[in-house]
Amino acid sequence: MAQDELTQEEGKKKGGLLKWIIIAVVLIALGVGGWFGYKMFFAAPPEDAAATQDAGGDAGKPAENLEGQLVPLPTFLVNLADPLGRRYLKLGVEVEVRDEEAQAALAKYEAKIKDTLLLLLSSKSYDGLSTMQAKVELKQEIADRLNQIIGNGGVLRVYITEMVIQ
Repeated sequence: MAQDELTQEEGKKKGGLLKWIIIAVVLIALGVGGWFGYKMFFAAPPEDAAATQDAGGDAGKPAENLEGQLVPLPTFLVNLADPLGRRYLKLGVEVEVRDEEAQAALAKYEAKIKDTLLLLLSSKSYDGLSTMQAKVELKQEIADRLNQIIGNGGVLRVYITEMVIQ
């Protein structure tokens, strides 16, 4: 009887130790995964990339800014090309432009831009805007049309800030 009690105690000790080893391995794996995720998605890019550009003989030139300026466009409210004519789209858009020249062109050609986008948006149907892919394609169509108007590839990206389809 005493031998059975010792075996049971030994088994409990081994089971308890195994449990703690598994917990430690899981915690280490979570820590490593968290560190990797932070480095990949949240950490700022290394500063030495800009220093490497400067060392290449371009010390007098500032690093090229790949980010543009955001310019809000007016909110568009149009009837969709629906068979019953009962659906409408309210769309708010901001445009990222390359430079101040493109920003000035947006203001200069405001009437053309409104006309072009109103015609584009009113040609869409509810079904043609209901999927995520359709929204991404709409953003690209808007960027293409704006670049046709202002020229020089001045529009970098289009951001939908408000979208209501009813």
